[in-house]
Amino acid sequence: MAVLTLDRWKLAIGSGQPLVVIAGLNVLEDLGLALEVGRHLRGVCAELGLPFVFKASFDKANRSSVFSYRGPGLEKGLDMLTAVKVALNAPICTDLHEIGQAEAVAAIADLVQIPAFLCRQTDLVVAAARATQAASGLLHVKKGQFLAPGDCRNILDKVKEAIGEDRTILCERGVSFGYNNLVVDMLAIGQMQDLGSPVTIDATHAVQLPGAVAGANGGSTGGRRSGVPVIARAAVAAGADGVFLEFHPDPDKALCDGPSALPLEAAAGLLKQLKALREVVG
Repeated sequence: MAVLTLDRWKLAIGSGQPLVVIAGLNVLEDLGLALEVGRHLRGVCAELGLPFVFKASFDKANRSSVFSYRGPGLEKGLDMLTAVKVALNAPICTDLHEIGQAEAVAAIADLVQIPAFLCRQTDLVVAAARATQAASGLLHVKKGQFLAPGDCRNILDKVKEAIGEDRTILCERGVSFGYNNLVVDMLAIGQMQDLGSPVTIDATHAVQLPGAVAGANGGSTGGRRSGVPVIARAAVAAGADGVFLEFHPDPDKALCDGPSALPLEAAAGLLKQLKALREVVG
């Protein structure tokens, strides 16, 4: 399995490397909140000696309902992420949804993320790969809820064909299991690593219950917050190279995916456990 690096941050992910923590908010709400969450998580990771990447979305383009909060948008969102990057002196991860966003996002984000629903969109993957290579960043591609682990080979092939090298981290985030439910097959982590890519676990979105909020007529996604640590611990024990986690000071008041977010105060205890598991697994 390859080891990928962000040289400017002295960050490496892959076999034999420390557990990488990609963590922050589901979606940008305001700059003050982003800085509060980012500073807390950066401090926890620094104390534990874990590499930290701040994550937040500027747009949640795949919300269930047209009335759901999506975020500040591309221009304001990237301005906020730039401010967070400078204030925290930390790398940034954010997702894009359109080909035309690739260069602007890659100029700010050290990890450019392809959402799970869009991981098979060839033109988007190619555009993101080219922009990321030009900016010396990495791709973080979430495996679609509809894909088998081995199907991710096609994603990696598209990136290599487009830019001549592998700059891709794959992310497991569960697979659709009937209606309104997701499950995580821990064997998928090793299977995706066998394709030659480091693999992270998105323990936050893996506990979603898509469209399952009672009385919302499919317009709102539920979640099982208590399951996030379970999925995270199991995945790290299975060999995951990084964890993707979302936090909020008051998850019940979060503007997006609150039922799947962990309270900010839970970060230190969980990350301490995950570090210990990584050291055992090696």
